[in-house]
Amino acid sequence: MSDSSKYWVVIPAAGVGSRMGVDKPKQYISINNKTIIEHTIDCFIDREEIEKIVIAISKEDEFWPTLPISNNEKIITAPGGEERYQSVLNSLQTLSGKAESSDWVMVHDAARPCLNQSAIDRLVIELRSHDVGGILAMPCRDTMKRANDDGEIDKTVERDLLWHAQTPQMFKYGMLLSAIEDALKNKTVVTDESMAIERMGFKPMLVHGHQENMKLTHKDDLEPLKAYLDRMI
Repeated sequence: MSDSSKYWVVIPAAGVGSRMGVDKPKQYISINNKTIIEHTIDCFIDREEIEKIVIAISKEDEFWPTLPISNNEKIITAPGGEERYQSVLNSLQTLSGKAESSDWVMVHDAARPCLNQSAIDRLVIELRSHDVGGILAMPCRDTMKRANDDGEIDKTVERDLLWHAQTPQMFKYGMLLSAIEDALKNKTVVTDESMAIERMGFKPMLVHGHQENMKLTHKDDLEPLKAYLDRMI
């Protein structure tokens, strides 16, 4: 798995997770005696090619300092932003002077703790010689419908070329930093790192992810997520 490139991980974790309807940010919900974010960090912490993991934390966050993993020497913290891409930008700026422009950065959701090692391996192997980078994603299985403003079906969309984006999304440090800085300069909201790269005219690669790499968004997601983590013990 080793090559001459360095790899860094960025985990934006400043969100409040209001859709969960719980009394804490969703990344601090505990499953099997660990918080979601601890499970997520565990996906990367023991990988030899990872130099450091940058966690973007809100300045009001009272939970992160209580976690033992917050003192791990492989972890760096960065200030969180109001939007995801602002947290990612702050994290990339924190790596200034540490990461080279040609280094790879994997950006991963804090509330996506079921990422398996094989998927990370595929991302590294398939993108190591790619000029742009890419993302983990899954082909759409269901028939896709486009709605109109009234909530009615406007048309059925061909699904053959549609993919569900996942994370990590992996790009060269210099390219990703420039792309997000440009989006911010032009007041363009980008919902993931690939969108920032795409608007610069580049074409990221799609790398096959896995179905269990789910993102915790609603309370209904907790049961399947826990079932997967139970199997991993």
